[in-house]
Amino acid sequence: MMTECTSLQFVSPFAFEAMQKVDVVRLASLSDPELRLLLPCLVRMALCAPADQSQSWAQDKKLILRLLSGVEAVNSIVALLSVDFHALEQDANKEQQLRHKLGGGSGESILVSQLQHGLTLEFEHSDSPRRLRLVLSELLAIMNKVSESNGEFFLKSSELFESPVYLEEAADVLCILQAELPSLLPIVDVAEALLHVRNGAWFLCLLVANVPDSFNEVCRGLIKNGERQDEESLGGRRRTDALRFLCKMNPSQALKVRGMVVEECHLPGLGVALTLDHTKNEACEDGVSDLVCFVSGLLLGTNAKVRTWFGTFIRNGQQRKRETSSSVLWQMRRQLLLELMAILPTVRSTRIVEEADADMEPNVSVYSGLKEEHVVKASALLRLYCALMGIAGLKPTEEEAEQLLQLMTSRPPATPAGVRFVSLSFCMLLAFSTLVSTPEQEQLMVVWLSWMIKEEAYFESTSGVSASFGEMLLLVAMYFHSNQLSAIIDLVCSTLGMKIVIKPSSLSRMKTIFTQEIFTEQVVTAHAVRVPVTSNLSANITGFLPIHCIYQLLRSRSFTKHKVSIKDWIYRQLCETSTPLHPQLLPLIDVYINSILTPASKSNPEATNQPVTEQEILNIFQGVIGGDSIRLNQRFSITAQLLVLYYILSYEEALLANTKTLAAMQRKPKSYSSSLMDQIPIKFLIRQAQGLQQELGAFSAVPVNYTQVMQIIEHLTLLSASELIPYADVLISNMNQLLNSGVPRRILQTVNKLWMVLNTVMPRRLWVMTVNALQPSIKFVRQQKYTQNDLMIDPLIVLRCDQRVHRCPPLMDITLHMLNGYLLASKAYLSAHLKETAEQDRPSQNNTIGLIGQTDAPEVTREELKNALLAAQDSAAVQILLEICLPKEEEKANGINPDSLLRNVQSVITTNTPNKGMEEGEDNLLCNLREVQCLICCLLHQMYIADPNIAKLVHFQGYPCELLPLTVAGIPSMHICLDFIPELIAQPELEKQVMNILELSDNCCLAGCCVLTQAKRYAFFMPTLPSLVSFCRAFPPLYEDIMSLLIQIGQVCASDVATQTRDIDPIITRLQQIKEKPSGWPQICKDPSYKNGSRDTGSMDPDVQLCHCIESTVVEIINMSVSGI
Repeated sequence: MMTECTSLQFVSPFAFEAMQKVDVVRLASLSDPELRLLLPCLVRMALCAPADQSQSWAQDKKLILRLLSGVEAVNSIVALLSVDFHALEQDANKEQQLRHKLGGGSGESILVSQLQHGLTLEFEHSDSPRRLRLVLSELLAIMNKVSESNGEFFLKSSELFESPVYLEEAADVLCILQAELPSLLPIVDVAEALLHVRNGAWFLCLLVANVPDSFNEVCRGLIKNGERQDEESLGGRRRTDALRFLCKMNPSQALKVRGMVVEECHLPGLGVALTLDHTKNEACEDGVSDLVCFVSGLLLGTNAKVRTWFGTFIRNGQQRKRETSSSVLWQMRRQLLLELMAILPTVRSTRIVEEADADMEPNVSVYSGLKEEHVVKASALLRLYCALMGIAGLKPTEEEAEQLLQLMTSRPPATPAGVRFVSLSFCMLLAFSTLVSTPEQEQLMVVWLSWMIKEEAYFESTSGVSASFGEMLLLVAMYFHSNQLSAIIDLVCSTLGMKIVIKPSSLSRMKTIFTQEIFTEQVVTAHAVRVPVTSNLSANITGFLPIHCIYQLLRSRSFTKHKVSIKDWIYRQLCETSTPLHPQLLPLIDVYINSILTPASKSNPEATNQPVTEQEILNIFQGVIGGDSIRLNQRFSITAQLLVLYYILSYEEALLANTKTLAAMQRKPKSYSSSLMDQIPIKFLIRQAQGLQQELGAFSAVPVNYTQVMQIIEHLTLLSASELIPYADVLISNMNQLLNSGVPRRILQTVNKLWMVLNTVMPRRLWVMTVNALQPSIKFVRQQKYTQNDLMIDPLIVLRCDQRVHRCPPLMDITLHMLNGYLLASKAYLSAHLKETAEQDRPSQNNTIGLIGQTDAPEVTREELKNALLAAQDSAAVQILLEICLPKEEEKANGINPDSLLRNVQSVITTNTPNKGMEEGEDNLLCNLREVQCLICCLLHQMYIADPNIAKLVHFQGYPCELLPLTVAGIPSMHICLDFIPELIAQPELEKQVMNILELSDNCCLAGCCVLTQAKRYAFFMPTLPSLVSFCRAFPPLYEDIMSLLIQIGQVCASDVATQTRDIDPIITRLQQIKEKPSGWPQICKDPSYKNGSRDTGSMDPDVQLCHCIESTVVEIINMSVSGI
């Protein structure tokens, strides 16, 4: 489209702005050819009744009429405006309906009758009304075909829009039609149709120039209907060219149109093309160009959709063979290369410094450096090329690679921006080692790296940047020596500020250069101790610091291996610390202590570091020794003093822990003297640490004022769940302090309440934080920090908490809540894992074909294995919880018994008056163990109800018999065990048989006593007792069981009326005798009351009546059994 319209005159930006603002003076200054393009709008403006009735517009209108008076083409446009557009619109609508009815076929036209000649000749010989009809009919045909094409691009050949003789007249007709028939011809639809004819961009620009207010609407419509990748198709390229012409006509809106492109993620080539046009017009030479900013924003922004969209544009552009100057991608790469070459040093020697040049002065360099005003732009270009290659997959040409390497190995001035540039260049060399392909280029890189090492101290002192590139060089060298390539990749990505894929294999050549030519391990260790310590080191100083390098070297034992003393450096760094505490200080002290006590190798037991001397330690505390009063002339900060105290205590503890190991190696490091500890004001330091707890986050606070704590957390209860989130870290990280003795119950309950509120808004993070906070607190042992994934894989981690949690009901409630959640999460996790790896569950056909006459043994499926794992996991959790319910030795000494709950329940059921034993056991029930047992029983009840198989599995495994009274009374769902008692008793182990018989006893006792109240007991047994006789007649083996049941019911009833009458006890005695000696039944039967079934029941209460009914039932059963004999 660009080439087909080159000979045509477009509306200039000056003319478009004049039309937009209706600036009559500017319009009058236009040349005749320029004015000719705008006649349709100007004529309508002069002839139509205006909405503006002001005097100024009247004057402007006269000027427009005067301007138009000398133009001959105005007459033809006036004739066009004289047509009956209402009738024309009606005919057009009829033709549209006809075409729709005929399925879009080119049948008879209502707008235009049969044409005698070609469309061009008809247009030439026609009057104005017919010209309008010809153009309208052609335009509607194109618009209909566009709507039916389903997005497939086509190019329509049309004489009317291609003949150079009648282009201006056709454009006049087109503009008048759109202006007079806007509902029939929406301007966005017309614009879309014009893309499918030759010279469409020219017609489109004229149309928009005559309706300047429609510019944004037309551009947005064309972009919204455009392709995601415009350079991939003819339609996309024509659309891009058309929009580019529009933006050249109205350059002030070009960047806004570019914003629409990014917003819709369509036409990336247009976005780049508009940026290129804008870059050519901008005057800024030293600053970062708009092209660099735009492309960097697309690839390094936070919008992943935009990043993927533009990355696809780059990748597709490289795959095309057509990489000519017409390609927008090629133009972009060429412009970026020109910008890169423009800031390269103009004088640069390519020779390498030889040994003979060693006598040259240090400040004389054969390389000219980057200009200071170009450093920021150079850094921006490096990051852009990193993004293009690492994210968008750009493969640099030989010229691009050569120029990039020249820029990366240039030498900037010693400024903060220069430090940043060197760091970026170094990381880019690591990330894209393919840029170095020849021996000359490799030698150039080695010389530049050597220059970095040499100039690092000068850069740091001059630029004022603490975290310089020297530490990065040292750290990378150490990572190479220890083969920690993943750490190097993370460092590179962090410095570049983007996540790119770097293959570890691509670092092999760089590793060789670093470890064998530049930074041998001995050079690394020797250089490290000469690196100055970081002044006032705190957590506020970020970046790669000397402390990171020393830490890595200590871990790899490089100092002891090469006999380099590091003690003085560590001592100086500890002295140069301040608040807030830097997170690397405590790990540094720990690994330093380990290097003092443990040799680097067994063959050389003396290869250890030297400890800090006692005098050096005393120097740290100068100013506070001799009393607890605060001195104003302290030389060292409280941070340094606390770190040294931590070092002493950790050293002594580690020395004791490694006594056996050291004795085996015949080593005995010296311990610090007791006189040294006497001179250190430990209590004063702890008080200071308490006041600085926010800054010294690594140190625990001493016991606090519980009243103040209560006031604070009570205030937190007034906050909403979302407002509590900022306090979650502090609240949860200090939960282990609640396990100390003496913490008020109200504080524990309030923390429980706050935890449950936070659980509604941040459960996942909250649970992980809580599990980590409640780990056992063992001194000088690093606690493992669990993740969400760890806890889903192994939910039993929740129960590996501090043992004190098991006797703290509010915290145990939280622990059980998390355990239940992670057990359910583990089930979901394993189920999802099976689905993700479903392909592995399909056995090969070879394994399924067995020999003739043989059957393959059934294989255990992965689903069965998952279920077995979950069952084992659940049963293990239940067993651990049951163990927690057992009283400890000290609790047994206080008289706490696990079966007290069952005894109290039974006593309440069997009598309505409190007994002395219950009063004595009341104190036992009001204890932490009893509350924890109740919480655990509630959870086990839920688990048994959710999956009864858990209860069966746990009872097959067995547990202590002394817990049976507790589980039977505290877990309502324990009655389901009666279903499989025979299976349990059939087990060969004697202990399990005993346990299950005891369980059956407790279950039956509880069921018989607890189910029915006094009133229900009468209502139930009175009508049902006679049926027991029928049971015995039908099933004689039930005789013993039914007799036992009757006597037990009689005893229960007798106990209720024992205080009211004494007539019942003899009945129970006789029943017992009958059961034991059935031969005495004839004497009892002689009593006529037995034949009537009761004796004087009307004057007795329900329990007495029930007792007599029981007695008569027993007699009937005996009569029936004897007569049967």
